[in-house]
Amino acid sequence: MGYTIALAGKGGTGKTTLAALLVRLLKEKKKGSILAVDADPNSNFAEALGLTTQQNVGRLLDDLAQHPEKIPAGTPKSRFIEYEVQTAIAEGNGFDVLTMGRPEGPGCYCYVNNVLREVMAKLIKDYDYVIIDNEAGLEHLSRRTTRSADILLVVSDATIAGLKAAKRIKEIVQELDIKTKKNLLLINRAQKNMDTAKISGVGLDYIGGLPFDEAISALSLNGNSLWELKDNSASLVALRKLGERLWPLN
Repeated sequence: MGYTIALAGKGGTGKTTLAALLVRLLKEKKKGSILAVDADPNSNFAEALGLTTQQNVGRLLDDLAQHPEKIPAGTPKSRFIEYEVQTAIAEGNGFDVLTMGRPEGPGCYCYVNNVLREVMAKLIKDYDYVIIDNEAGLEHLSRRTTRSADILLVVSDATIAGLKAAKRIKEIVQELDIKTKKNLLLINRAQKNMDTAKISGVGLDYIGGLPFDEAISALSLNGNSLWELKDNSASLVALRKLGERLWPLN
């Protein structure tokens, strides 16, 4: 079973950047096979990893809902959906990326969502590590991707709005009965004079912060991937120190 880290956070907190950095560190440590799942319709997880995806799961399911006749006669829907999901996987250098796409449109998708969770459960087992970049509402995590994770990593900045969103994400996980073994909080663009009382009030296990990294801003401005970030960058150095809290030691 793939060791799963699901990230969530308010838009603009650097969640997708952090997800991409985790993929980079896992590859650096040669931890094993890696699947990066982009489950935030507004994010650019693949682009941050230097890939361009041609297909996404949402588009495939929409097409299936509108044209069920595309399923070959005698082929179970579950097998067809599994095949389609496999075709949507983009292969990188030492990792794969699956883009979930936007949530479904009008109509009942209960069946395909149930099948998709089964397909995703099988897919996750094929990898040693799975990094899921979610939107704040956890739509895909609750309905399409998986209802469990080894770690929920909530990314926030030190603002009141960011911390309120982080607390709300924790509540959503409880409301949706998503099974997580650890619920962690990481502060991005952390400052030395942060109000630790406000951080502790979120109710998540605070593991530390990452400093503002001008090198990441420069890469983003120029549309470059995070593989071009130097090994001694401030964010990578800080994240390596936090790594033991994020994955097994073996």
